Amino acid sequence: MKRTSARELIQIEHTLGAHNYKPLDVVLTRGERVWVWDVDGNRYLDCLSAYSAVNQGHCHPRIMAALIEQAQKLTLTSRAFRNDQLGLFYEELAALTNSHKILPMNSGAEAVESAIKSVRKWGYEVKGVPANKAEIIVCSDNFHGRTLSIISFSTDPDAKTNFGPFTPGFKIITFGDADALEKAITPNTVAFMVEPIQGEAGVIIPPPGYFRRVRDLCTSRQVTLILDEIQTGLGRTGALLAEQHEGIEADVTLIGKALSGGFYPVSAVLSNSDVLGVLKPGQHGSTFGGNPLACAVSRMALKVLVEENMIENSATLGAYFMEQLKGIRSTLVADVRGRGLMLAVQLHPEAGGARKYCEALQARGLLAKDTHSHTIRLAPPLVITKDEIDWALDQIAPVLSGNV
Repeated sequence: MKRTSARELIQIEHTLGAHNYKPLDVVLTRGERVWVWDVDGNRYLDCLSAYSAVNQGHCHPRIMAALIEQAQKLTLTSRAFRNDQLGLFYEELAALTNSHKILPMNSGAEAVESAIKSVRKWGYEVKGVPANKAEIIVCSDNFHGRTLSIISFSTDPDAKTNFGPFTPGFKIITFGDADALEKAITPNTVAFMVEPIQGEAGVIIPPPGYFRRVRDLCTSRQVTLILDEIQTGLGRTGALLAEQHEGIEADVTLIGKALSGGFYPVSAVLSNSDVLGVLKPGQHGSTFGGNPLACAVSRMALKVLVEENMIENSATLGAYFMEQLKGIRSTLVADVRGRGLMLAVQLHPEAGGARKYCEALQARGLLAKDTHSHTIRLAPPLVITKDEIDWALDQIAPVLSGNV
């Protein structure tokens, strides 16, 4: 007998799956634009967007058509051979982001690992750092992925406990403190890797002018500035890349998630010629990175992002959403912050944790996710309308007023 009820499917997951996630108990089966439906037919407004992977909305028809068309022709060649989509992907992405070199990968974590490898090699071969002495500066409360090298510089105990020994070569400073960066730089520093906005930490925004000073420090001290825009990039903050809010350009930019509109795992390292220029044949690679299916999907995902004015919509409606959230009168709320459609509601510790409020929102047809115990993240697809935001606010207001 076919088992399709939510309770049965959740039990199968619990029995057979590793317990490394604690999702809300909603079992989704279909999505369209900002809406998703569960196996029981209930409809929800998605205010997480798969951690910003579906900026273009669920199952965008133009991206879906590109996926189907390419899947019927050619899906994978490996990089042992060339394909007719990769060069066009490079060309269009470089024109959009002002990049000189591009390295296509699959997941965000792979992009981060690729940047770490490349910038270390650059440090030895171009900057002249002594062998095996390269240092990369990162920030506390960062989130760059889950691989062993990446968790080596995490400050989250859940990410690190009992996973050692860890990869050396990283120095951790406070996010948003340019003086700390200046003090941490040594002749062996090859890079500063940082999120423009710390997403997993609770949508933490640095002080104004921080990144302009960071850019100046990195330039004057010959340090590569790596911006992890895997979550903040591609329209999420109301600009193509979050770096644009302070008028700077990184030396290396990491993108992923919305690069495929949620249809396929695609990421990319965007670089000046210096850093990626050190890679030679056989020194780095990926069987699936740059495959024709990924490239065709990403080309269309980027096209609809621009042509359908999703970035502008994020800026305009994000400002409206945040203004309305700040207007909700609640003794539970300590802060509302964000940029574009990357928003967070910070609750007072006395509120008893954010998860129960996310569960209350689920009961009202809105899906959001708690992070770091006391924060509710709100990040709907960039195709959301004002009417849909108003509907969301009608669900959020009573929950934040304590009706849970």
